[in-house]
Order: sequence, then structure tokens, then C-alpha cells
Amino acid sequence: MSEPSVNDGRAPRRRAATADAPSTRRGQVHDLPAAGARAPYRPGHTLPVRVELVRQLKRRRTQVAFALVALLPVILWAAFSLADEGPPGGSLNLVDLAKGSAANFSVFALFASAGFLLVVVVALFFGDTVAAEASWSSLRYLLAAPIPRARLLRQKAIVAALLSLAALLLLPAVSLVVGSLAYGTGDLVSPTGESLGFAAAAGRVLIGALYIAVHLSWVAGLAVLLSVSTDAPLGAVGGAVMASIVSQILDQITALEDLRNYLPTHYGNAWSALLSEQVDWGDMTRGVCSAVCYAAVFGALAVWRFSRKDVTS
Repeated sequence: MSEPSVNDGRAPRRRAATADAPSTRRGQVHDLPAAGARAPYRPGHTLPVRVELVRQLKRRRTQVAFALVALLPVILWAAFSLADEGPPGGSLNLVDLAKGSAANFSVFALFASAGFLLVVVVALFFGDTVAAEASWSSLRYLLAAPIPRARLLRQKAIVAALLSLAALLLLPAVSLVVGSLAYGTGDLVSPTGESLGFAAAAGRVLIGALYIAVHLSWVAGLAVLLSVSTDAPLGAVGGAVMASIVSQILDQITALEDLRNYLPTHYGNAWSALLSEQVDWGDMTRGVCSAVCYAAVFGALAVWRFSRKDVTS
């Protein structure tokens, strides 16, 4: 019978980990993975649209803007309900016909808001893109992430376009719902006496909202240009809105004659041709071309300005 082994206090001898494997590895030193190595930098994966969209949706100004757009039809309905019935007149206009049906109510809401409220909404979403980051002193940290400047501007413009389009489509959608509950789903009756069924009229109203969205692309381009040129978001938003107001005032001066055709707001109400049974697409086509050209010029200037701007905030 063998005696048990006695522990003499020394640590047990470790078995060599590489007893059955070679202790060296063939290859070059630079082939070995570095300690703490990270995934390669991919500029195309920086600042995803989803991340930026969530950031903007959480902002208070985005929530307030959507709330105001959604409340406008309700405010109009309340105003119509409280207003006294006027004396019967010989001529009809959109104000007189607004309570005739949901389609008429939606058309009136678009006419009432396209010249100012929707301009402010688009200018707010686009003018606040870069200027807000600069005012928060976070723009330089985004660029040091690093996010390429052209991609940063593009991602923010895409998110601003999505928010603007959603707000512009929200207005006629809510107007149709409120108008249907308040005035029914009757035919759309234009001031010229032509009428359209509710389904066709609702489609025309939504197309009109899409036209307004495309037409206001010049406001978006100008707001982005001002946003990369100043660190004050209010200045970028206010500058774009002021330009729209001045253009609308100049468009009312008949002495300018054909020069008014080159104003960015000249074809702002061209979507009213959709109220007829036979749509004349001429002014709408010219309005789209004018807005896209202005937006392209302003957008190119914004990219050029931002790529050369010395970012210190």
C-alpha cells in the first residue's frame, strides 16, 4: 500500500499549456489583432436617418408644430360654429362654401395656411437643422465623431423633409376627418359651380398638399442655406419666412408684369386648378420646375458654404 503524497507547501507545478501545440505562430506581426481593436470606420454608417429622426421627434418644437397643424382644422370649425350667418350674397367664394362639405372645408384650410403657416413649418424644420446644433455647441462634436460634413447636412435635410411632408399631409387629413364629422361627405363645389364627388375631391386635396410640399422646397433650400450661415436658429427660420412674405408682396405688384413669373411664390396657388373637373396642369408644372430650380441652387450653395465653414461651436 503506497503512502499518500505529502504537500510540502509549494504550489503545484502547472502543466504547460502548449505541451501539444507549437509555441509560435507563423505570419507577420501586423497580422495579429491589436489589443482593443475596433471595427473599421465607415463614413456611410454615421448618423443614420432613424437615429436623427428619433432625436427630432423628441424635441419640443417638433411636437408643438405637429400639434398646431392638427389643431388648425378644429380651430377653424370652432370659428365657423361661433360666427353668425352672414347675409345671402350673389357670389360664392371659398369662405362661403367652406361649410358645404368636408372637401370644401379641407380646401379652405389649405388656402388659409399655405401662404404663412405651412411656410413657417417648413422653414422651422429646415432652418433649425445645423443652426440649432451650432447654438448648442454640439456641431463640432458631431463633426469630430467623425461625421462627414456633406453626410451630416444630407441626413438632417432628409429628416427635415420627412417631418415637413408629414406635417403638410397631416393638415388635409385632419381637415377631411373634422369636415366629415361636422359637415358631411358631400360633393366638392368650386366657386365656378363645378362639383366633384367626395372620393375624387379627397384625392385632389391630397394632391394639392403634395404640390404645396414640392412648391415649398425653395423655402427648405433657403432655410438650409441660412442655417449653415448662422448660429442663430431664429435667424435662419425668420429669414426664410421673411423672404416668402416679400416675394408674395412683390407678386401683387402688377407693374412688374412678366417679372412676377420668376418669383418663387408666383405659382403658390396653382394647385387650385385641381378644383376643376378638367385639370390644367400648366401652372402646376411651371410651379414645380421653378421651386425645384430654386431649391437646387440654394441647396448647392448650402453644401458649398458648409464644406468651407470654420466650425467653432
